[in-house]
Formats: sequence, C-alpha cells, structure tokens
Amino acid sequence: MKTSKTALNLTEGRPVRLILLFAIPVFLGNLFQICYSLVDTKIVGRILGETALAAVGSVSVLYTLLTGFFNGLSLGFSVLTARFFGSGEERKLKENVAGAIVLGFLTAGVLITGVAIFIRPILTLLNVPPQQLDMALSYITLLVWGMFVTLAYNLCANTLRAIGDSITPLIFLVIAAVANVVLDYVFILVFHMGVRGAAVATLVSQLLSVVLCLLRIRHGFPILHLAREHFVLSKEQALSLYQSGLSMGLMSSLVNFGSLVLQSGINQLGTNVIVAHTAARKVFEIWGLPVSVLGSSMATYCGQNYGAGRYDRIRQGMKSVLILGAVWDGIVFVLAQTVSPFLIRFITSSDNEEIIYWGTLYLRVDMSFLLVCLFIVILRNCMQGFGDYRTPILSSFIELVGKLVFTFVFVRLFGYWGIIWTEPVIWFLMVIPLITMTLKNPVIRKDSGAAMSGDNQFSGHLNGEKR
Repeated sequence: MKTSKTALNLTEGRPVRLILLFAIPVFLGNLFQICYSLVDTKIVGRILGETALAAVGSVSVLYTLLTGFFNGLSLGFSVLTARFFGSGEERKLKENVAGAIVLGFLTAGVLITGVAIFIRPILTLLNVPPQQLDMALSYITLLVWGMFVTLAYNLCANTLRAIGDSITPLIFLVIAAVANVVLDYVFILVFHMGVRGAAVATLVSQLLSVVLCLLRIRHGFPILHLAREHFVLSKEQALSLYQSGLSMGLMSSLVNFGSLVLQSGINQLGTNVIVAHTAARKVFEIWGLPVSVLGSSMATYCGQNYGAGRYDRIRQGMKSVLILGAVWDGIVFVLAQTVSPFLIRFITSSDNEEIIYWGTLYLRVDMSFLLVCLFIVILRNCMQGFGDYRTPILSSFIELVGKLVFTFVFVRLFGYWGIIWTEPVIWFLMVIPLITMTLKNPVIRKDSGAAMSGDNQFSGHLNGEKR
C-alpha cells in the first residue's frame, strides 16, 4: 500500500512508543483547538462583557453536543478504515472512506436542518436567561449551520489518523488556530459583529483547515484518492459503517446531551455561576485533554491491530496508556489544588469573588476523581477499536440518566454543589460495566487470543510474526 511518509503503521514496533508518536501530534492539535476556544471566551468576556460571555457559555454545550456527535461519527467510520489499513485491504479502505463521506453528509443534512428549525425552543428548554437570548441565538445559529464544515474537517482529520498520520491534521489545526485568533479581533473589534463575530471567525478558520487537508491528501496520500467506483455503497457496507460510526457518535452524544441537560440547571443559577462554570470547563478540557487524546489514539491503535490480528499488542497498548494516564492524573490533582483561582481569574478577566470561588471549587473537587474518568475514556475507545459497540453506549447511557437525575433533583436541592458532585458520582457508576466487559472480552483474555484468529473477519491478512 502506498502511503505518505508521515503515515504510521501501528501494528509494528514497540506499542508505547508508537502510541506516543501518534498521540503527541493529536494532543498538540487539540490543545491549539482549545486555545483558540479560550481566546474566543477571553475576547468576548473582555470586549463585550460578562453578559455576552454568559450568553456564549449558556449555549456552548449545544455546540459541544453537535461537534462531539460529528467527531464521534467520523471517528467511528475511521476505525473501520484503520482495520482495513492494518489488514492491507486497499480497495476496501477506499470504499470505506467513500461511504463515510456519503453517510456523513446525509446524516449531517438531516440533523443540522432539524436543530436549526427548532433552535429557539431548544434554547428555551436550556433556560437561557431572557436578557441573553438574542445574543445566544445569533451565536449558536451560525455555528449550527457551520456544522457541515466541522464534519468535513473531522472526516479529513480522522481518516488521516486512521492510516497513522496524526501530523498533517496538527499542522493545519495550528494554522487554523492562528487564523481564528486574528479573525476574532477583526470581526469583533473592526466590524463590530458582537458574539456573531466569534462564530464567524471559528467557521472561517475551520474552512481553511478543510481546504488545506484536501490539498494535502490530493498531493501526498494516493491511498486516499477516490474514484467514482468507490462510491458504490452496498447495504452491508452501510450497515457496518453506521454500526461503528453511530456507536461512537451516540456515545459522545449521550455524554454531551447529559451535559446539555445539566447546563439547563446551571442556567437557572445566575450569571456568576454560568460564567464560573464556563471558565472551569475550559480548564477541565485542557487538563483532561491528554486523557481524551490517549483514548482516541487507542481507538485507531486497536483498530489497526485488530485488523492485523495482533491481540497481544492491544493488551500491551492498553496497559501502557493506563499507566501514562495515571501519572498525568496525579499531576492534574496537584495543579487543581494550587493554581485553579489564577486560571479562573485569567479566563474570565474578572475579579468577581463569587465567580472565582465557584470555578475553583468545581476544579478542586472534580479533578480529584480524574483517574476514574481515565479508565472510562481508555476502555470505551479500545472497545470501539476491537468491535464492542454496545458496552460504551451502555456506559454513556448511565451518564445521561445520572445527569438527568442530578439536574432535576440534586441541583434543585443543593444548587451548584449538585453540579460539582454530578460527574464524580456518575463516573464511578459508568466505569463498572466497562471494566467488567473488558475483562470478559476474548481480545483481552490471554487464553483466547489464538482461538480468535481463525474467526477474525481480517484473518486472511494475519501475520503473527509482525513486531
């Protein structure tokens, strides 16, 4: 198979080294993505004020819900691409990529149109304060229609990562991040577009990254060059793609829908709490980034090695990332107890003591339980990689139910304290089925690896001597 020099074969070599080589560019790319999200937040707060910042924060979880679904959908599609790359089936790989494009945009068309039609009732259900409703509506409407661009980038980036290239998406994300910062100031300060300016800046920078990815694929990745014949999608291919794509998309959606419900409870607690939580979640995203990157990297790693029949390498990789993640969680615990107030003050550009207090408290409590979150993220992404689609959805469903209960019961009784304790309690419930089913999975059980080889759908391409 002809691939670019930047592509990485994850079925050969020392697992921990390969995972880090693959994960570091993904981490840096996501870090830049979060950074320009932080810039949006800081510019809006500093230039347009706390009311505008609260308007953006009150609907940001809806944006996260949609982007999470489309990233999960494209990542699920790319897991199958990774398997075909691992098994050496180039034609099926191309057909899988073509099918992902068709099904991805068909799904996006239905979902985006539906959300756009009902956007105002959705904001009402989110309890967006009346004084912030118009700003929130103008901001989120642009981002909803821009989801087609978001999907296009995720399809490009996750397909490249599926064949082992995590460097190209990094380079173009950095370019997009810089462009986003510049455009924020242009649209907000120069053209006086308010919160709509921040949304336009995000979409234009994403579109730039899509164009750059497509140009790079055209000139550097012949394995991803598609012809009309590859777009003939059979029923079996469509079902297989949707099984994997919707599994990861729904997993992310259930998690983020729970957060959406939780946000409706937060929006009733006043502007100070909304701003504090918005800032705290930005810090949470940064500190949790290595964990989420290790998880998404393991989906690709397990997919390639599952396609190659290398179950021993899957077990080795899982052990390595759990150890790496545990070390990082220890560092985060120390950071949460020491620098949280400074970070909240910096992000919000505010000296409001109530904002700083609640944001700091959220981080100090929730970051104390990040180790449990680590197991959740790693295990459910690994499961997607080796074909267990049901258990991750079950775990995510537990999270959704838990957030519904906390929103309608504990938040009403205990206010923001109910929000603070929501995730730690739910994490412990979520991790139980993941650990149980991982230990039962034939891929993980050492005594059954050989027995499975003959049943693997990619068994015709196994090579037990690969290292």
